[in-house]
Amino acid sequence: MYEYAPQGTCSKKITFDLDNGKVKSVSFLGGCPGNLQGISHLVEGMNAEDVISRLEGITCGTKPTSCPDQFAQALKQALASSHQ
Repeated sequence: MYEYAPQGTCSKKITFDLDNGKVKSVSFLGGCPGNLQGISHLVEGMNAEDVISRLEGITCGTKPTSCPDQFAQALKQALASSHQ
């Protein structure tokens, strides 16, 4: 299980698993519950690199980041640590 503390968003923690590069068991603490639950369900079973390419760079209002962007950053960090 990976844990990530998002920066610059309403959510306070993102947890998830990776199974052979596939995203599993995504959960956000805080943030907009319906939207984040929707994202969690949509990315379940997807290849982590595909999720990163779709979510990275999404902003929220005037903020330079968003919960989806922070999830992409979390996935990048998890992939980097699993390849070491």
